[in-house]
Amino acid sequence: MFSRRSDLPLDRDAHSRFLPWLIAFMVFLAVLAMAGTLVLNTVAARWDQGVSGTLTVQIAPADAPADDDRRLRETLNILAATPGIERYEVLESERLLALLAPWLGGIGTSDDLPLPQLIDVEIDDDGDFDSVALADRLTDAVAGASIDDHRVWLERLVQLIQTVEAVAFLVLLCIGLATVGTVIFTTRTGLAIHREAIEVLHLIGAHDTYIAGQFGRRALYLGLKGGVLGLALGVPTLLGISRLASRMDGFLIPSMQLSVFHWVLVALLPVTVAGIAMVTARTTVMRTLSRML
Repeated sequence: MFSRRSDLPLDRDAHSRFLPWLIAFMVFLAVLAMAGTLVLNTVAARWDQGVSGTLTVQIAPADAPADDDRRLRETLNILAATPGIERYEVLESERLLALLAPWLGGIGTSDDLPLPQLIDVEIDDDGDFDSVALADRLTDAVAGASIDDHRVWLERLVQLIQTVEAVAFLVLLCIGLATVGTVIFTTRTGLAIHREAIEVLHLIGAHDTYIAGQFGRRALYLGLKGGVLGLALGVPTLLGISRLASRMDGFLIPSMQLSVFHWVLVALLPVTVAGIAMVTARTTVMRTLSRML
């Protein structure tokens, strides 16, 4: 398949020397677009598992500590009587300080900063739970109580990720179309240059499929050559971005590591592009030769 022996001197074509570089550039862009899409999918799935079935009840701090305890008990009683709630837990002040440390640094104790009381609530996905009704009951019964429903911002996050994925898909589609157009132009130029040689091959009994096969093998070889070069440029770029992201605080930027399966998908890009180049070249030759007869 990869034999470069041909009855047509395709290796001498100067125009085909630029094809691997163009394919390398397009594969490089495809690697970045695909990796970004895979990372976003992973992050969205991880956040979805973590917060889709939870919400947070917040009670603003009062001037008197006794009022805080009373309002906390009232809130817990309402949560215990609400259907669809599986579990709830009051977050200790030490845990709140640990959560705030990446942004505010070492605060010391809760006495140095008035902290709200937070209750982590786990919801039964199959149960009959109404967050709006719970919010109304808490607002009426407990002063300063509010609900942070994680599903609201999770839906917005999913919409954002879907938009970015659509843009990445359009980028991949444009890369594929650019590859097809480049191969078509290169193949037609080669047919025009070797027109006389192709006519001689026809005279001695060569079929169009034989001639198309030579152009197809040539396009496959150049596509693999350019694809591997583009992958060799893209992988270090991804590793560099991942390394920079890992140096940031995990609270600010989520993990951007690709799994083994994701790396396999990225590694298959050169083969996919080379296959597209081969099929495009064969199809272009067959259609062009059918019009020449």
